Amino acid sequence: MEQPLLGGAPARRCCSSGTLKAWLPILSWLPRYNLKWLQMDVLAGVTVGLTTVPQALAYAEVAGLPVQYGLYSAFMGGFIYTVLGTSKDVTLGPTAIMSLLCYSVVGGEPCRAVLLTLLCGLIQATMALLRLGFLLDFISYPVIKGFTCAAAVTIGFGQVKNILGIHGVPQQFFLEVYYTFYRIPEARVGDVVLGLLCLAVLIMLTFMKMSLTSEDAPACQRVARNIVWGVATMRNALVVTAASLVAFSWEAYGHHVFTITGQTAKGLPPFRPPPTSDITPNGTVVSFREIVEGFGGGLAVIPFMGLLESIAIAKAFGDQNDYRINANQELLAIGVTNIMGSFVSAYPVTGSFGRTAVNSQTGVCSQAGGIITSVIVLLSLAFLMPAFFYIPKASLAAVIICAVAPMVDFRVVVKMWRIHKLDLLPFFVTFLMSFWQVQYGIMGGVAMSGVLLLYNMARPRIKVSERGVLVMELDSSLSFPATEYLSHRLHTQALQVSPPRSVVLDCHHVSHIDYTVISELRDLLRQFKLREVNLIFSRVQPSVLKVLQAADLEGFRHSDSVEAALQMEAASHYLSVA
Repeated sequence: MEQPLLGGAPARRCCSSGTLKAWLPILSWLPRYNLKWLQMDVLAGVTVGLTTVPQALAYAEVAGLPVQYGLYSAFMGGFIYTVLGTSKDVTLGPTAIMSLLCYSVVGGEPCRAVLLTLLCGLIQATMALLRLGFLLDFISYPVIKGFTCAAAVTIGFGQVKNILGIHGVPQQFFLEVYYTFYRIPEARVGDVVLGLLCLAVLIMLTFMKMSLTSEDAPACQRVARNIVWGVATMRNALVVTAASLVAFSWEAYGHHVFTITGQTAKGLPPFRPPPTSDITPNGTVVSFREIVEGFGGGLAVIPFMGLLESIAIAKAFGDQNDYRINANQELLAIGVTNIMGSFVSAYPVTGSFGRTAVNSQTGVCSQAGGIITSVIVLLSLAFLMPAFFYIPKASLAAVIICAVAPMVDFRVVVKMWRIHKLDLLPFFVTFLMSFWQVQYGIMGGVAMSGVLLLYNMARPRIKVSERGVLVMELDSSLSFPATEYLSHRLHTQALQVSPPRSVVLDCHHVSHIDYTVISELRDLLRQFKLREVNLIFSRVQPSVLKVLQAADLEGFRHSDSVEAALQMEAASHYLSVA
């Protein structure tokens, strides 16, 4: 009779099955799939799909790419994430932030954007395989908020020129602000009216959705609520469709009132490897090495920001809906999505907070909802591209502005001021530098966070109390940046006073100590001995005590409590007097 818990072969099969499920999460939920799940997934997939198509078209504008590239980037994630993802709610695709980052690195060059997608995917997948997800922990919350606020302002103001219908405005933020106001007299009345009308409708529908009452209502009210919720959820698609019909009507009569999207590529993108070289307008061939060198720091920033945004969203909705996600598996899912996306001319993608929220609110039951969303995007590419010719740019600008507006949350500044004022430094460094170059803003914020982290390590808080002798309580571990500060405090408060004073060093909170600190402690013990006073260690944790004893420090004494240390000092003083 087979014994699964003890037999070698069955145990190996069990282990192999568990490993396979870890790498392919679809194997965990697919056997439990049922008709109810299918119904909810189809509903959620259709709803998210109708949100994805207009947003993808709009975000391609932010990336400086032809609008079809937004759709090229919007369908691969649904298929890949269904197999590899660990969150039932997350939807992968183009987002405002990744579109802005992409533009800042490739400047609207389609070939380079696609190659950037491949390289980002390879970096992300490699990080997943090496289990390097912990590196994301070094990007602090103030840096994230500073970046998202600056990105929202940059993206939102960048669409004002499309609302006004003016052209020839530079992309660099400060020049963009100047020339947008400078060219206001050139604004097209049709674009302004349509853009403001689209904004008003989108804002109205957004507030209507936010003000909906709970499900505890009579049947007739629930029906009305569901209708309003559905219309408000699909507001982007409805507004863009209505604006396109208006533009088509005017164009049909020969009146070019609106700035429209214009000619777009028809059909599905070819499946082919991404280009490894580029050709400039004057015919110069740019090699793979030169392209990668041109990416610069963006090749580090974009993969990290993509992972950070996607994992943050997955964790948020996992907590909300009571399930756990696997961070390294999420890295693999987004990495493979970008790798495969580069074969269909996609630019870098990540998790979308807005579309994920719609997915969750619609009641999606599994990752399979992404397949329905991807099918809708593919159908749009196959059959609706000619209709996209008439989409007014002002309507897409309105969609983008309403999408990024919630990202501008300056209430966080007040919270940081109340809780920890120093967190405002990386926030404002990131926020201000992002207007110069987005990637520099992130790098500057991370560097400032690192400086603050190192400062805290180099300046541990030391609580000093007077109990006949000085009692100094350390509030954190000791590492080499803190040695000079600790030595300075002991010298100035104990050794350089007259007469010199003994010290009890309370190490209750010290869980780590390194060689540099040991070397400094050896010298301090010698200095205390020369001045005929004592340095006694109390409440030393076993792991630290083991290291101190192994260092064989001359004159090292320790006790289990501060009171015992004080008694040791009193006895030592009595003997010296006697």
